[in-house]
Amino acid sequence: MRTSARPCARVRDNEPVTSATRRPQNPAPLVPPRLIATDLDGTLLRDDKSVSERTIAALAAAEEAGIEVFFVTGRPARWMDVVSDHVHGHGLAICGNGAAVVDLHGGPGAHRFVKVRELAHANALDAVKLVREVAPGTVFAVERTYGLHLEPGYPPLHAEPAESVDAAEALLSEDALDADQPVLKVLAYHAELAPDDFLLSARAAVGERANVTRSSPTALLEISGPGVSKASTLALCCAERGIRPEEVVAFGDMPNDVEMLTWAGASYAMGNAHPDVIAAASGRTVANNEDGVAVVIERMLAERE
Repeated sequence: MRTSARPCARVRDNEPVTSATRRPQNPAPLVPPRLIATDLDGTLLRDDKSVSERTIAALAAAEEAGIEVFFVTGRPARWMDVVSDHVHGHGLAICGNGAAVVDLHGGPGAHRFVKVRELAHANALDAVKLVREVAPGTVFAVERTYGLHLEPGYPPLHAEPAESVDAAEALLSEDALDADQPVLKVLAYHAELAPDDFLLSARAAVGERANVTRSSPTALLEISGPGVSKASTLALCCAERGIRPEEVVAFGDMPNDVEMLTWAGASYAMGNAHPDVIAAASGRTVANNEDGVAVVIERMLAERE
C-alpha cells in the first residue's frame, strides 16, 4: 500500500549537517539521555520480525520517563507497520538509511514524509555505472518514496511486487514510471561476491558520489545520496530538538549503523552484531532474540531512580 502524502521537505546537499563520524578522544561525562535511537532488523526486532512484550514495555517506560525513542532503519516507510504502534507521542521514524523522516501516525497506508534526502539521478547513474565496472554481474533496484523498481534478474529479496522491471538506467530516466518521486536509494546485489568484499570495492569505486553501506547478511548494498546516512539524518533531527550527541543512546547490529553508533554519546552493539559494529560502539548488549535493547533501557531507567 502506498504512503498517502507526498514529501514535503527535501534537504539539499549543501545544508550543514552535524558531524556523523566523530568519536571524542576523551568521552564526555555521562549525562541523562534524552533520546534513544534504535535500528530495527537484527536489533529491536527478533529474528521473526516481532517486537517482544518486554521490548514494548521498555519503550513505553522510556517515553514515560521523557526519553524520546526514534526508530532508525534501512527499511522503507511502507515496511514500518510492525512498529508504527510503538512510536508514541512524536510519531517519527528515520527510514531508508537516513533518506527519509516519516510520521507514522495514522497507521498503515497513512504514513507521511516530513523530510526527504534524495539521491540525485546523476549520482545514482554514476554509482550504477561504477559498481557495474568494478563488480560485473551486479543487478540493481531503485527505491523511490512509494515503491520498488527492479532490474531483470534481481532476486526476490523483498516482500513486495515490483512497480516496474527494466534496466537500472531506464528506471532512473526522466520518463521512467514514478519519475516524479525522489529516489531514496539504489540497491545493488551480487550473487557471488562476499558481502564485505563487495562493500569495500563498491565504496572505493563510487567515492564521494554517493554513500554506500549494507545491512543484509547477503551481498546486497544500499546506495544513498552523498553524506546521507542514519547518523547524519539523526543529527539533523536532534539539532531541531536541541538534543546534543552526548544525550543520545544508540543501538545497532550492521555496517549501516556504524556512523550512528560512533556519533551517539553512548552506543551498544547487539550480541549478534557485525565486527565493525562491535568496534564502533561504546558498549555491547545481548542479542536481538534476547531483547538486548530492552535490557539496556531497563538498566538505564533503573539508574535514574
